[in-house]
Amino acid sequence: MKTRRLLLLLQFVLVTYSLSAQKLGYIDMEYVTTKMPDYQKAQAELDKFSDRWAKEIQDKYSEIDKLQRLYQAEEVLLTDEMKRKRQQEINDKEREAREYNNKIFGFEGLLFQKKKELIKPITDQVYKASERVCRQRRLDMLLDKSSDFVIIYSNPVHDYTDYVMEELGLVTDTKNNKTSTPGVNTPAAKPNATDTPNKTTKPKQ
Repeated sequence: MKTRRLLLLLQFVLVTYSLSAQKLGYIDMEYVTTKMPDYQKAQAELDKFSDRWAKEIQDKYSEIDKLQRLYQAEEVLLTDEMKRKRQQEINDKEREAREYNNKIFGFEGLLFQKKKELIKPITDQVYKASERVCRQRRLDMLLDKSSDFVIIYSNPVHDYTDYVMEELGLVTDTKNNKTSTPGVNTPAAKPNATDTPNKTTKPKQ
């Protein structure tokens, strides 16, 4: 039991040391993309495709609903053969609607493919800019604050969002000053493009 506890303690110490030895930072991917005109244009176009496909699917289900109501109204007047034919028609329409819905909104469906076509090239620009910032600032890891990875607290001194925006040629509007509260340290002012890397004020870790 003592040996197991010792191993667990040793593992904890090694993990803690490994993380402390790395230089970490984070960016707000969502904030960056909201400042990219190309991304907003692509998102608007994607929404148009999504709305059009959703309407087509809704129209199919509206047609099915009409067929069902018509069948219920005329059921007492139909023969058994006519009932089976009507029911089969409704079932076929329902299956067709489900298949079309899966084709559009299912896993790797048309909407997913359209998103890759329109959005991915733009987000790739952000990733490449992030890689350049990591190399320039000698970061071991750069996290996305807006992703599902929950950050309970983040010191603004580690926020590299503005650096990535500068790499993309986007105008910053002192994002960190807007989101910070009095008494909290904010990142040092970003250096001019003409400054050399050795003269820049690097975020503290």
